[in-house]
Amino acid sequence: MKVFLNSIGCRLNQSEIETMARQLLAAGHEIVTEANEADKVIINTCAVTAEAARDARNQTRRIHRSNPDTEIVLTGCYATIAPDELAQVEGAGRVVVNQQKAELVQMLDPKARIDLPLFEQEPVLREFFAGSLGANTRAFIKVQDGCDNKCTFCVTTVARGAGQSRHLGDVVAEIQALAAAGYQEAVLTGVHLGSYGHDFGNAAGLRDLVQAILQHTDIPRLRLSSLEPWDLAPGFFTLWQNPRLLPHLHMPLQSGSDKILKRMARRTSRASFRELTEAARSHIPDLNLSTDLIVGFPGETEADFADSLEFVEAINFSRLHVFSYSPRPGTAASQFPHQLNGKLKKERTRRMIELGQRLSHAFHQRFVGQTLNVLWESNVGADNGGLRWVGYTDNYMRVQANGPADLHNRITSTKIVEAAPDSVAGFICEPILA
Repeated sequence: MKVFLNSIGCRLNQSEIETMARQLLAAGHEIVTEANEADKVIINTCAVTAEAARDARNQTRRIHRSNPDTEIVLTGCYATIAPDELAQVEGAGRVVVNQQKAELVQMLDPKARIDLPLFEQEPVLREFFAGSLGANTRAFIKVQDGCDNKCTFCVTTVARGAGQSRHLGDVVAEIQALAAAGYQEAVLTGVHLGSYGHDFGNAAGLRDLVQAILQHTDIPRLRLSSLEPWDLAPGFFTLWQNPRLLPHLHMPLQSGSDKILKRMARRTSRASFRELTEAARSHIPDLNLSTDLIVGFPGETEADFADSLEFVEAINFSRLHVFSYSPRPGTAASQFPHQLNGKLKKERTRRMIELGQRLSHAFHQRFVGQTLNVLWESNVGADNGGLRWVGYTDNYMRVQANGPADLHNRITSTKIVEAAPDSVAGFICEPILA
């Protein structure tokens, strides 16, 4: 069976798709890179915004029209909160809710083993790493799912339920197996990563997990994905004394207005968020601190938005992910009064994006003239200087440089020579480090 896999949305979705790919390979199936070559298509959907849900519908229609004979299996958050709606989309086949997602591969092939022991997985891991999905050099590791917080805008809690953590030993064993297969970097993912271990009664669970990975695996680079700005154990940022833990944090703020943060039911404030970022920066040199922001939340006045602009600039984030507020079914905020019109949300979104571009450019400019380690991911073409490569620094700046044909999954020291809002340019310094 030939299977095409696609993920929409967060890194947790990407991690789940990678797990499905390994399970399918272990069962003897083939992962293809084009939907029109597939017998089955699996789309892991997202519901965090209306745009993400629309993307799932559009992809389903497009794939069906190009390959009418393939079955399109839809899973993920959108498939969970609106299964009947999604099932009516042209081309939709089976709709598998999140609670059944772990068994999806066995639904397609009852003989497939989804619990293959790690010591039997090494050939599969190496095959996956050499294939198209593994070609980005980073492995996304799902360590936690669900969330116990009730942010009023968030549909993810509705779609994924209460927080659930994987056992520490299973995570460590998976990362060590991936390192042995050739991966240079592991990225820990979850809906609410900071709550890892709380369901086991361990308030310092994430700190303990990171310490165990650094102590018991050989992975050269370890990165954390999105981290809510609460539930972090005392001394958490001292973990970055180990240089394998990379100097990049993505901490969603969502609003810089205390009034709006309360309406969102966020467990943070301007003061506590500022204190947290100061603690992080005091322990992590050259920290790349990025965030998510929702613009146009119900009841947001021009003064509230001005508070957000002022606070975002004061914190001096290095990158902003900006979203216009989108009412999501089943959330409290979708029923709030004082919903803003689309034109106003669009204008405020534009202003916040412009601020983000200015902050990103300034952050990148700080590193011009410095030599940094870059893990190279993909060849994006060629110019007069040769092959053009894209990779990421330890602190997650996107770098472009010319290099040799065998640069994929290699780490080089690279001198940064030019900065732009979305990336930097450099040239590779020998020797290649890994």
